[in-house]
Amino acid sequence: MAVILAIESSCDEMSVAILKDGKELLSHVVASQIDIHKQYGGVVPEIASRKHVECVSTVLKEALSQADISIEEIDAIAVTKGPGLVGSLHVGMQEAKTLAIYLNKPLIGVHHIAGHIYANELVNDIEYPAMALVVSGGHTELVYMKKEFSFEVIGTTFDDAIGEAYDKVGRVLHLPYPGGPVLDKMAHEGTHSYTLPKPLDDGSYNFSFSGLKSAVINLKHNADQRGEEINGNDLACSFQDVAMDTIASKALAAAHDLGVKQIIVAGGVSANKGLREKMSTSDIPVIFPPLKYCTDNAAMIASAASIMYKYNMFAPLDLSVKPDYDLEAESVGDNYE
Repeated sequence: MAVILAIESSCDEMSVAILKDGKELLSHVVASQIDIHKQYGGVVPEIASRKHVECVSTVLKEALSQADISIEEIDAIAVTKGPGLVGSLHVGMQEAKTLAIYLNKPLIGVHHIAGHIYANELVNDIEYPAMALVVSGGHTELVYMKKEFSFEVIGTTFDDAIGEAYDKVGRVLHLPYPGGPVLDKMAHEGTHSYTLPKPLDDGSYNFSFSGLKSAVINLKHNADQRGEEINGNDLACSFQDVAMDTIASKALAAAHDLGVKQIIVAGGVSANKGLREKMSTSDIPVIFPPLKYCTDNAAMIASAASIMYKYNMFAPLDLSVKPDYDLEAESVGDNYE
């Protein structure tokens, strides 16, 4: 195996991690901007990229210091190439390419979602064939993995991702950004007392949360116009029950239909307590990443890059960022045993 230095800068976190032999995390540093973007109710791309420029060198130095190794001991440089915010991605990409050129080391461009999936490998061994349930602010997908680093997207969202739906519901309830963790906590303090539509109940593996989100927003606005008080905890519970039951039921159905050995939950919303409870009913083993690896971080990029290093999946030095990037294009293919 190898010592991988990974950089993740796809959104509002700048992170650098150093991973040895695919399992031993030598260092992991994250510079979060959440307090900055909270005042705007969401991530402002221009601010995110500017803050990345300001802190990338400091985060890199801290990661090397924590790992207690010299930069010459690094075997490869990994970086998130997409999807994500184009300005933020560029900051990480330029830093990674500079290091690769300076050190004369291989460059590995990692798909952000592949990173989220392989965050699980930091603490678990994935058994194939597997089903990845990807749930985040920008993605809600079911990904069939026939073997290692093979991705087939069998279900996706037609509109809002589940994390985006949570943030929009949180906004109408006047919750601080990000709304997801607050809604999750409120849901466990309320009861399912509001009737909401079950989204895209069509037997497919696809998702749609726009209608559910709109139903919550309309319910709240109509109550406000009538001068009626909405119980925030009960509405949060009602919303979360419907949303997470939909996600869990579709994931479990797909996993049974395709006969997988394991279900992998990945992405920021994998930290949601309600989802973890819904998935606990599965008769197929389900693995979740530790909470510290659920949100964007460079450790997950290093984990995916370790697999790519094994298959010599190196990138040219003219690698460009890809804000919209197809996960299936990341598959290693069928050219290995």
